[in-house]
Amino acid sequence: MIGEAISKNEVKIRLTEERWFHITESHDYMSGLSELVLETINNPEEIITGERGELIAIQKFNNKHIVVIYREATKNDGLVITAFVTSQIERIKKERKILWMK
Repeated sequence: MIGEAISKNEVKIRLTEERWFHITESHDYMSGLSELVLETINNPEEIITGERGELIAIQKFNNKHIVVIYREATKNDGLVITAFVTSQIERIKKERKILWMK
């Protein structure tokens, strides 16, 4: 286990070693940013809907945005699916419903 965060729905979201390996294998620049991934879930600027029931937490990061996709499996437990940094946040947000905004 890398760490845990608490979503705005008060669900514990786990960042497992397996998921962190997946994230850093696909996006090597994410190495060293696990705390930022958890902080984005804890304190997002915005949460939008995913395509298959997942939630997408967004937070500004330097001149870009960090995007964390996670799933709340139950009322008490959830899991980070992936995370990445993008400069094209409008493309991510296009045609998605805003669930929560700071």
